[in-house]
Amino acid sequence: MTQRCLVTGATGYIGGRLIPRLLEEGVTVRVLVRHPERIAQHPWYDQVEIVSGDADDPATCVEALKDVDVAYYLIHAIGSAGNLEENERHTATVFAQAAKSNNVGRIIYLGGLQNDFKLSPHLQSRAEVGNILLNSGVPTIAYGAAVIIGSGSLSFEMLRYLTEILPAMITPRWVRTKIQPIAIRDVLRYLVEARNLPAGINRTFDIGGPDIMTYQKMMHGYAKVAGLRKRIILPINILSPGLSARWIGLVTPVPKKIARPLVDSLKTEVICAEHDIKQYIPDPPEGLLGFEDSVAIALTRIRQANVTSRWSSASMVGEPSEPLPTDPEWAGGSLYTDNRSVPSNSTPESLWKIIEGIGGENGWYSFPLAWETRGVIDRFFGGPGIRRGRRDPNKLLAGEIVDFWRVEECIPGELLRLRAEMHMPGLAWLELRVEKNDAGETIYGQNAIYHPKGLAGHAYWWSVWPFHGFVFGSMTRNITKAAARLDAEKLLVN
Repeated sequence: MTQRCLVTGATGYIGGRLIPRLLEEGVTVRVLVRHPERIAQHPWYDQVEIVSGDADDPATCVEALKDVDVAYYLIHAIGSAGNLEENERHTATVFAQAAKSNNVGRIIYLGGLQNDFKLSPHLQSRAEVGNILLNSGVPTIAYGAAVIIGSGSLSFEMLRYLTEILPAMITPRWVRTKIQPIAIRDVLRYLVEARNLPAGINRTFDIGGPDIMTYQKMMHGYAKVAGLRKRIILPINILSPGLSARWIGLVTPVPKKIARPLVDSLKTEVICAEHDIKQYIPDPPEGLLGFEDSVAIALTRIRQANVTSRWSSASMVGEPSEPLPTDPEWAGGSLYTDNRSVPSNSTPESLWKIIEGIGGENGWYSFPLAWETRGVIDRFFGGPGIRRGRRDPNKLLAGEIVDFWRVEECIPGELLRLRAEMHMPGLAWLELRVEKNDAGETIYGQNAIYHPKGLAGHAYWWSVWPFHGFVFGSMTRNITKAAARLDAEKLLVN
């Protein structure tokens, strides 16, 4: 009989890679997601069962776990609003109770290593989640992993930016903390194979790669693989966790609200205390993937634009989620718009290609310094900034990140709607459209929408309004020009 597996965290880094692996194994996959539209453009969308809702809702969990053989708990509250520990505890308890009532055969959980008695609040919370699941009455495999190395992982992105941007750096003393990284390839193998472990196993397993390193050695190792000069790293003791988090937030794509719990955890030594999983899931014939090989594969995938999922694509509890303010309930409220529409001498196909490729390395087609400055300001106030980039330079999926925007809707060839995640007193959207007028001409449409919050929100709009003519006006001109150039290049090739 075919196994049915529930995967939570389908929009996240691990879940987005696990689902196709399970489908390849012939497993019936069900996903629990808050926003089904965010997975609509994934190639596996029509191959999975979908339950819409929150994992912290008992009724939703009971529905999602009905007739499920194996449940993957890949939910993480880091960076979410409210009390992290309380959020994690509540969601895990609800999930565990629902799994028990549905007679689920097994729960598989991926958490952090916990062999240090002085765990950070973040790692302690992950350990508590594991204990809740292990005590649920449902046999649970609770994996503990340290840093996961793979294209698009949070740890890898932080390592990459720190090493590439700073040839010399003064760092906190945690760069000397010992750690045992593991390749995403091996993590996925452990997750997939855990389905078939003997019934009744209910315990934790430490998983890690063959290398035990420090963060300092990891940065040196990354520089070596990337072909960079050896970095100068000077650890000091005076940088507080708060200053460290702000420093990481300014230099890397990791926002401060995520960087702070990570920094607290980086002070904790995370090394595997055992390798018992080998009794059930033997190491591959070539062995577990080492750190430098993991980095080399990750960099190759980035250069080939073959990144399957990114940490930043995961939806966060408490993130802005209000609909675009066109619904009747918004009527009568304050709403600012900047609407622009210009004819384009390009084909609709070329215009859409430029629109879909916006942001990241391709930029925003207007005053790069202005966008970069806005990103720096955003990072200073704890926002994500502009360095998050995008997963693929050419293609976008709903829910993905584009710098400090998130794709709210993407209708190929027609509409790209971005929702702002930058720090501001209000909510903002940016729509880019391909249209046709009555004469059959291609029209480029652009609409910036802002819903202010309080007096500060109104003040913010009017403070930036003088720059809109330069920024948004040049966007319309440069995007249509870029589309026309693309058509011209096609003609030359043909």
